[in-house]
Amino acid sequence: MHCYMTSGTGSYLEALAGKHPELQFRLMTAGDQALLYYENAEQNIFESGRAYEAIISVGNLETSGYSVMNHIPVLEEGQAIFEDRFKQRRQKIESAPGFQAFRLLRPDEGHTYIAFTQWQSKEAFTDWKNSSDFQQAHANRAKPPAYYADRPFATSYQMVDIQTQK
Repeated sequence: MHCYMTSGTGSYLEALAGKHPELQFRLMTAGDQALLYYENAEQNIFESGRAYEAIISVGNLETSGYSVMNHIPVLEEGQAIFEDRFKQRRQKIESAPGFQAFRLLRPDEGHTYIAFTQWQSKEAFTDWKNSSDFQQAHANRAKPPAYYADRPFATSYQMVDIQTQK
């Protein structure tokens, strides 16, 4: 499954989504910035944006909730190891209260993967981060793996239901 995203202002991205009613967009906002995301096997409608392949896909992305994207730069020679590590992970996150969806996105260009989670609320995400399951999943992380090309960073967004905005 291919996934596409682009950034801009909320009003611009809402208008862009309105031109393509055949696609199921997810609009996310963080302050005055916004991100428009969709999944489709065939069509990239963005002139400037980023394309990914979802190599792990769990759950359905909802039009409401809270999302977190962990941007993880991975060296080319470490990509297979990185992907295997995610495929072998214990799926405790999927049974966490408030969990909605997870995607591991491999970039079509570049080397920055995205581990994308969606939650019912920011509180549900915070509860997960404070859980013993999270601590176990992220144990032994004092030093980043050698295959990281740079330091990972996270962005978080509030989901906006485009349909209710009209």
